[in-house]
Amino acid sequence: MRAWVVEGSGAPGEVLRLTDRDAPDPREGTFLMEVRAVGVGLPDVFMCRGVYPLGPSEGSFTPGQEVCGTVVEAGAGVTLESGQRVMAVTSFQTGDGGFAEQCLGLAGSAFTVPGSMDDDAAAGFLIPYHTAWIGLVRRGRLAIAETLLVLGAAGGTGAAASSLGAALGARVIGVAGGPERCEVAASFGAHQTVDHRAGDIAAAVMELTDGRGVDMVYDPVGGDAYTAATRCVARDARIVLIGFASGEWAPVNVRHMVQRNYSVVGAIPSRFSREERQADHRELSALWDAGSINSVVTASYRLEELPEAMRALESREVIGRVVLDLTSG
Repeated sequence: MRAWVVEGSGAPGEVLRLTDRDAPDPREGTFLMEVRAVGVGLPDVFMCRGVYPLGPSEGSFTPGQEVCGTVVEAGAGVTLESGQRVMAVTSFQTGDGGFAEQCLGLAGSAFTVPGSMDDDAAAGFLIPYHTAWIGLVRRGRLAIAETLLVLGAAGGTGAAASSLGAALGARVIGVAGGPERCEVAASFGAHQTVDHRAGDIAAAVMELTDGRGVDMVYDPVGGDAYTAATRCVARDARIVLIGFASGEWAPVNVRHMVQRNYSVVGAIPSRFSREERQADHRELSALWDAGSINSVVTASYRLEELPEAMRALESREVIGRVVLDLTSG
């Protein structure tokens, strides 16, 4: 099979190699799957550069965290059936990720694909939307009519949070860079937008909220964006930390938290049980079937074009979520 392999650490275009290799053997709790589409995210870029904390620790490896495809062979303890269509998180931590014609999926993070969802949408659904659900609902306790501030609202993770937040009845303010990206953030569900390139985020948000501030912040960005968000929160607000797209984790200031009476919480899907994840997926699938949430996939590349897809992602040319479509050309 064809597979992209990372050799060394550096820019994706310098360390990625398209090779022929044997398909991996499924281990206990995993399954071999035929990849139809695979999502491309900043964590994959960080893995190439050797700075992603959850990536493989040594040796060459194939990245690619989330896929849509069909089951080929189940490992020990896995009840999935051959030919079953699923979306799944891959075994990227062992180097058997999705940038290949076949990969290993994690049975505990495999879910059915709604019949109305195509392969590309499914490959960009699981991580953004499950993370958004856990961040907004389980950890953040978002309530109807609350005001939600989404950082990085034109990226795949932020777009999912904007779409889900609006579907749950919140007023969504999306932060993005430039008029075009703000328009895209609005198309994903943000009721109002803030262009962080045009001025101070906090001042703009305080003006939009008549000086009150926001009830929740969804932060996949970290760095200076997080610091700006702490200056426009209402009393009892919750800031949900998702990631560090800026390259820097949120610099949490405990003294400021105490003085302003807000909370900071972390959110990651992997810390929840299979039963909880299944319940979340049923809720999200129902919202999808009702047309209440949208696909965040905006660009599709062929397998051979992975370095170009990563370059566009890293240079912030990409709006929304990017996938590789293995069924095209």
